[in-house]
Amino acid sequence: PLALHGTVAKKDGSTIDINIGEDENDPVFCVTDLLIHLAQEQMEKKGARVVEGEDLNILIGNAPLAGEEKEAVKANVLKLLNEKYGIDEEDFVSAEIEAVPAGKAREAGIDRSMIISYGQDDRVCAYTSLKAMLDVTDSEKTACLLLVDKEEIGSVGATGMQSRFFENTVAELMDLAGVYTELDLRRALRNSRMLSSDVSSAYDPAYAAAFEKNNAAYLSHGLVFNKFTGARGKSGSNDANAEYMAVLRNIMDSSNVRYQTAELGRVDLGGGGTIAYILALYGMEVIDSGVAVLSMHAPWEVTSKADVYEAAKGYRAFLEKA
Repeated sequence: PLALHGTVAKKDGSTIDINIGEDENDPVFCVTDLLIHLAQEQMEKKGARVVEGEDLNILIGNAPLAGEEKEAVKANVLKLLNEKYGIDEEDFVSAEIEAVPAGKAREAGIDRSMIISYGQDDRVCAYTSLKAMLDVTDSEKTACLLLVDKEEIGSVGATGMQSRFFENTVAELMDLAGVYTELDLRRALRNSRMLSSDVSSAYDPAYAAAFEKNNAAYLSHGLVFNKFTGARGKSGSNDANAEYMAVLRNIMDSSNVRYQTAELGRVDLGGGGTIAYILALYGMEVIDSGVAVLSMHAPWEVTSKADVYEAAKGYRAFLEKA
């Protein structure tokens, strides 16, 4: 079951929020699948092409509109949307609507020790980072939290980390404080420290061959630090220096934060990246840190409650002491 979330922007400048499928009384949507009895040709495809992007069509209606002879089902869907939200077909040109797995986060396991939910990569890190920021009461330095999107496609666009919005915001603040120069801005960015808050792949014994046990993240072992990520080694990676690692060890140990170090699976098997390398371009000290996730990128992902707690605790300690 899928839910639709998003915003429709009207030509008059008004916006309409869409949320269909989360309330128990809402209808839900789905992507249809081919029954296994007729899937002989489909099953011969490679895994990456079993279901192709163009086949991910969402089923949203079936009943025709009375009196309509052509596209009667479409006409009925548009009629219902217009009645509830006041939108018509042309408004979809200026709309951003996402289809996400419907349903609230649930406790997982007979011991209720885990959380199962969609999109924990990277909502679990955004949540713990925001909680840490709101809980900070004693910090000698200016602290900030950046919530950015499009990381999975290269951090592009005006709201991705590749944009200059952070640099521009710091420049504006320095200008308001009467201390802005281009050199001072660059020094401020260079002298900053950052945790790139992103998830790590948790060791799964069902797929043990994909991991190297001595360098894997484990559920309930605490906040994960990935000194380097990258693909097949360190290609495309940020690589935190040893001195910064020592600073972080001191912060976590003095704050009684449970943490672990890991890499993203076996070195030569694959890999991944985060936004850490982008901030490192300013010369600032950056490291990847986050929560270990089972079934990463699956429709439903699993995390440990203990790790979520330690992540929020660790982020707060960093903001107060780094």
